Formats: sequence, structure tokens, C-alpha cells
Amino acid sequence: MTRSVSTASPPRRKAIPAATRAPRPVAVRQVPAVTRAVAILRLLGRSSEPLGVNAIARTLDLFPSTCLHILRVLVAEELVACDQQSKRYSLDEGILSLARSILRRNSFAALVQAGLNQLSQRYGVAAVGVKVMGLDHMVVVAIAKSEQPLRIHVEIGSRFPALISATGRCLAAFGGFSRNEIENRFRMLRWDRPLSFRAWQAEVEATRRRGYGVDEGSYIDGVTVLAAPITSRDGMSHAVIAVGVSEQIRRVGIAALGRDLKDLAALVSSQLGSA
Repeated sequence: MTRSVSTASPPRRKAIPAATRAPRPVAVRQVPAVTRAVAILRLLGRSSEPLGVNAIARTLDLFPSTCLHILRVLVAEELVACDQQSKRYSLDEGILSLARSILRRNSFAALVQAGLNQLSQRYGVAAVGVKVMGLDHMVVVAIAKSEQPLRIHVEIGSRFPALISATGRCLAAFGGFSRNEIENRFRMLRWDRPLSFRAWQAEVEATRRRGYGVDEGSYIDGVTVLAAPITSRDGMSHAVIAVGVSEQIRRVGIAALGRDLKDLAALVSSQLGSA
């Protein structure tokens, strides 16, 4: 059986200018040593005490010899410190140098800090600015701590699930993600007082109407969190957050705090847009 081949010339296709062609996806080549080094740094950052090689290797499912080799490189680069007596490892001051250089270049942190200071002083709350990394997580990049005797402990660099608490309600309302994407991530969240997805969606709609989100003790029992989104043409990039003991926040007024938080978010959104 033979197959005939047409000798007619195919129709000519109009060339697409390079500037209008869809960009080809860039494949990210895995570099195991780098991935493991980052995992070690994150583990040490989460740990409340220094860790030994075996504990690190066991937690991250690494061979102890591989773990030790990476730790020695991190020590040489002054990102990790080793106690010579206990042979335990912790983050070193080199991390702070990197963090400071990032914060100096972070226009959001610079723009939002004065507003966070004012909110914290006016209401006696911890006021926080976060960078939202899509549906993955959010990272604290600016903070104004309360002088109240009972206060919430949050630090620069702290990471939280993106959809958790009041910020998550803002992201669901203003982030432009599909319901399926949001619901799949929602199912993985851990709360002190869990909500059903239906009840949470109702709170997302309330967030969309008023322009800021409220979490009254669902994420952390006894703690109220308010958040307002920093938005751009690409969606929600940052958020400003107020955190305090629920009784205290009820006393100063959720609506008043929410309006001031929303005003700060609108101001910073406009400043970032013109930067």
C-alpha cells in the first residue's frame, strides 16, 4: 500500500512579529544542592533552638554526610553558625545582611512603615505588611509592634499560608483566582476554630463588599486579625494587617480599625502604582 504525496505548495503563513509572540515557558532545571541548602535554612529559621546534623538530616530526609557537607558550605558563607561544643547549627548574621539589603530595596516596606507605626500607636495592635506569593504563602516584610503588655509575636521573614486568616479572605476576594484553585488550597489550611468552606466563602463575599477582611478567632483562638489588600493591575500583591487580642480589638472598634486599614492600603496601592 502506497501513500500519495501532494506536490502542491502549502499556503504561506503570515509571519508573527517577535514582539507579539507568546513567550515560551522556561523550564526550571532542578539543582538538588541548592534546594537542600534552602530547605536547611528554612528549617533552622523555624526551629526555636539549634539543631544537630542528624536531626536536620532526619527531618529533611537527607543522608547525614550530604547534610554535613551543605552545612559546612553554609557556615563558610556565614549564613549558618556552628557551636563547636554542641555541634549544633543555627542561622548566622549573614542572613540578616541579606535581609537588610532586600528591605532597603523594598519600596513597599518603605512606603508602608509610617502608616503601620500610626496604626499600632493609635489602636495598640501589631501592624504588619506582607508580600503575597500567589496562593503559596505570604511573607512578613514590615512590622510595627504594639506596646501593650499582652501582644502577638510576629517577626520579619515569618511565612504563613496565603489563604489563612483575614489576609486569605482578601486574596480570595481580590486575587483573581478560580473557585477550584481556592477551594483546593482551603482544604489544606489548619485553624484553631475551623470553618466550613461555605461559611468561609460568605466571609469572602463580605470582605469584597467592605474592602477589608476580618478573622475573629478562627485562625488563632482569642486573636482577631484584620487585613486590607494592596492591589495592582496584576491582582493582589501585598496586604496590610492588624493583629490583636480579640477583646482589645472589640474595645477599640473593628469597623474603625478596618476603615483606617483600608485607607492605608488604598494609599500604598496608589503610591506603588506611581512608583
